[in-house]
Amino acid sequence: MTELSLLIRPELPSDSDAIERLHERTFGPGRFARTAFRLREGAPHDASLSFTALVGTLLVGSVRLTPVLAGSQAALMLGPLTVEPAFENRGIGGALMRRSLDAARQEGHALVLLVGDEPYYSRFGFKRIPYRQLELPGPVNVERFLALELAEGSLAPARGMVAVRPVQAA
Repeated sequence: MTELSLLIRPELPSDSDAIERLHERTFGPGRFARTAFRLREGAPHDASLSFTALVGTLLVGSVRLTPVLAGSQAALMLGPLTVEPAFENRGIGGALMRRSLDAARQEGHALVLLVGDEPYYSRFGFKRIPYRQLELPGPVNVERFLALELAEGSLAPARGMVAVRPVQAA
């Protein structure tokens, strides 16, 4: 197998259509009914923490982080993390995860939440959220509701409903 010449770069506004088509191919129309999607649609993702993966000029992956409130605690909601099916299992998702989490740490964020497979995300430090500590505004398998503390102890005070964080006026 040949090595891919992979470029991970910040998401650009011009990537929006290609990312939407990628989400459509990867997740299908059922994505609109998922709780995490419904939560994220209420607020824009943070462009400074969202990245794309390119092989040549082909966009093959994307990760986004959206500001949320976990009870009264500021947090980020990761997702979707998407890789073009033909490019899966080549480390692209992991490279996107590391880049976005490093950027979140550098910007001083303390807590990242997601709904996903614990066996995959545990290698990045994500752990299952204690039962009923946090809730999402819709159905979710509690075994898939995960958190990563970018700052030690940041999950403990986060209690209650997860909601989109209001955008601060400049």
